[in-house]
Amino acid sequence: MFVDVATINIKAGNGGDGAVSFHRDVFTANGGPDGGNGGRGGSVIFVADSNLSTLSNFRYKKKFHAQNGQNGSSGRKAGKSGEDLVIKVPFGTIVKDLETDKIIADISTNKACVISKGGKGGAGNMNFATAAKQTPRFSKPGEKILAMDIKLELKLLADVGLIGFPNVGKSTIISSVSEAKPQIANYHFTTLSPILGVVKYTDEKSFVMADIPGLIEGAWKGIGLGHKFLRHVERCRLLVHVVDVSGSEDRDPCKDFEIINNELFKFSANLSKRPMIVVGNKCDIADSEKISKFREYVTSKGFEFIEISAASQKGIKDMLNLIAEKLDELPPAKLFEPEYFKNQYDKSDDKLEIKKVDGVYEVKSRWLEKLIDSVNFEDYDSMCYFQNSINKYGLTDELKKAGAKEGDTVRVNEIEFDFVD
Repeated sequence: MFVDVATINIKAGNGGDGAVSFHRDVFTANGGPDGGNGGRGGSVIFVADSNLSTLSNFRYKKKFHAQNGQNGSSGRKAGKSGEDLVIKVPFGTIVKDLETDKIIADISTNKACVISKGGKGGAGNMNFATAAKQTPRFSKPGEKILAMDIKLELKLLADVGLIGFPNVGKSTIISSVSEAKPQIANYHFTTLSPILGVVKYTDEKSFVMADIPGLIEGAWKGIGLGHKFLRHVERCRLLVHVVDVSGSEDRDPCKDFEIINNELFKFSANLSKRPMIVVGNKCDIADSEKISKFREYVTSKGFEFIEISAASQKGIKDMLNLIAEKLDELPPAKLFEPEYFKNQYDKSDDKLEIKKVDGVYEVKSRWLEKLIDSVNFEDYDSMCYFQNSINKYGLTDELKKAGAKEGDTVRVNEIEFDFVD
């Protein structure tokens, strides 16, 4: 089954917690702090695999969670890092944030892409010893990573896209110029999914052609097979619009040409501007007057036109020559730029909000929430570390500007503490 859209849940591993420990052995009664750091959590990494052609692997398995980092231990021993989780997808897979539908990554090269980075390991108490505070009894927890829902969309990597009404001969064309073997029959919607074929133009040159299932009028509304397969044309450098010039189904070639172009425009205004050549198929059974009329109509709109008969192979070589010539002039296939990335905390993106509610100063700050997770409020040294940190962050000054006085209550999420000037 051809599956080109899938929704999955991914999560990078949490970082391991730092340890609180003091060196003790037979010869050392009161050794210094030796709590080790927590290990890094495993990352979720996407790689393209040329052996895959659909997203069918994601039909049933929906959760992909990387391994957590292990906690640190005594003797300055760091916790083991979690193993990265590598997810293989077909070339041309777009990774999007499900909530916003914005692009996170385009998996179209051999380069591995980290979609969710593993959490940092927490610092053990050995990191907080100073000359003045030689016995810190606190450590930092590992960074916690939230799970995220993502959408995978496959947009096939093809140089040339064959478009047109059903039963105009697209499948016959791709089967005659490549090793692709689509089902061919004399009825509409024989092709139910995109077909890729590699066209070996010369010994040194080849290109990829995609047969896109037939469109009909109203496809943008979901009529027929709808326009869901048009996403596979978005990367094509060149469109080959195949039209039945014989009018074998009592159709007007000129009207068919305009209907398909209109469907392209309704799907994507940019797609409707893609370079295109027009191929008049079934010319061996077409009236010469009809062919001339259609040629004149198409060329008047600025498109190049070529006559072929896919069944008898007439004009196929000329068509390939024209396609190869056009491809030499066009830029590489389109890669989609990332629009969105939400994973690690970025201090530059933090917003400090202070609001007074019923005499309590409520503070919202992602940075501060993460800091509180690392503080042991029952330990004096840990509290000193917390106070120094918020002073450096500027929270004390911002609370003063908001009118906070010594002893006022400050709340961050569920944690409350007294303001100290």
